[in-house]
Amino acid sequence: MMKTLYFLGVDGGGTKTEFVCIDGRGAVAARQIEDTTYHLQVGLDGAVRALEAGVAGICAQLGIAPSELTYAFFGLPAFGEDSAIDPQLERHCGRLLGHDRYRCGNDMICGWAGSLACADGINLVAGTGSIGYGERQGRAARAGGWGEIFSDEGSAYWIAIQGLNAFTRMSDGRLPKGPLYRAFRDHFGLDADIDICARVMGKQGLQRGEIAGLAPIVSQAAAAGDEAAIRINDQAAGELAAMAEALRTELGFAADELVPLSWSGGVLTNNSPVRSRLEALLREKARYRFVEPQHSPAYGAALYAAHLADADPLHPVNGERP
Repeated sequence: MMKTLYFLGVDGGGTKTEFVCIDGRGAVAARQIEDTTYHLQVGLDGAVRALEAGVAGICAQLGIAPSELTYAFFGLPAFGEDSAIDPQLERHCGRLLGHDRYRCGNDMICGWAGSLACADGINLVAGTGSIGYGERQGRAARAGGWGEIFSDEGSAYWIAIQGLNAFTRMSDGRLPKGPLYRAFRDHFGLDADIDICARVMGKQGLQRGEIAGLAPIVSQAAAAGDEAAIRINDQAAGELAAMAEALRTELGFAADELVPLSWSGGVLTNNSPVRSRLEALLREKARYRFVEPQHSPAYGAALYAAHLADADPLHPVNGERP
């Protein structure tokens, strides 16, 4: 009897971490959600706790030991950006599995692998943070994703910060008051506008993911005709378009070559004005083929685990490969 293959994918994000395990035919065998593995927010210990809980939960659902997982891919936020933390995360992942059939990488790979099913092309991630990643003929490249303090342009966090900035300008007269101003006052229940400083930055202030959660306020204000909010959406699209163009050049796509491009993350999935503006900007620059995401980033992580193990669950031979 052929042994069942299990490929574990881990998609770490700024607000949650999703674990998906697929079998040799590509069917989802187990799924689990845990807290964020963004170590810059929760520390190494917090990230490891989420990984431990997720791996244990998946194996409990399958009724197997971690050592029986065929291959695993851990797509972790900020991985590859800290030469001190990265090796520690890798060692912990190996410890949790009890074998070396795994690889760690940045969570940007999950979005690409899911959206394009591991095919050549570019994927733009615009969720809590933002980053672009693509592959072409064995070559890989990334753009953006330098962190929320001075990058992550076009992300939900970035949009929220631009919205908060516009609110302050409306409050003190540097911008005319629009729907965005009232939306932030209502959201925070402000008696005085200056109280927003303590609500966002005070002792009981907002974490990164909570700030990103303010982005829909900007989207709603834009839909209500707020000029400042509309400009923020347009700027977000422009920043994401710049990432795509940088990747197209770095990956060596010819000027007249069709470039498959997909997306993942809440901004491009849920904010249609940003995605529409992005598509319009890119059509002016090159031949892009916009591909609706084929799978979720978490499924993509599992698919990439299979890819690393030289398996192809979406096109199996005789059901499963040995």
